[in-house]
Amino acid sequence: MNLTLWIVTGLLAVAFLAGGVIKLIRPREKLAAAPGGGWVEDFGAGAVKAIGAVEVLGAAGLVLPGVLGIAPVLVPLAAVGLVLLMVGAMITHLRRHEATAIVVNLVYLALAGFVAWGRFGPESFTG
Repeated sequence: MNLTLWIVTGLLAVAFLAGGVIKLIRPREKLAAAPGGGWVEDFGAGAVKAIGAVEVLGAAGLVLPGVLGIAPVLVPLAAVGLVLLMVGAMITHLRRHEATAIVVNLVYLALAGFVAWGRFGPESFTG
């Protein structure tokens, strides 16, 4: 179970790190022009950068506390934060009638929820 949690955590961290970095370095207009980037039109440039920063911080929070052994309770808290971020993403895509994006967000939500459950419960770093 611990190995499965680490694998899922690593995959989530890579996905959120990549998505966050793209949101941080690409201009809003280029993000909007990309496939599936229409949601950017609903947000200002600062909000898109803030979402990117939250994703990068969430990715770091999934891995670094557990690897370094410093405040490992931050791992499940980061996972819960990413669950909340995905709920917001699903609401945005629901309003825009983007069903495919909702499915992707639901997968990320389920994986982050699994990490939160596993690290708060049976495979806690403190247990």
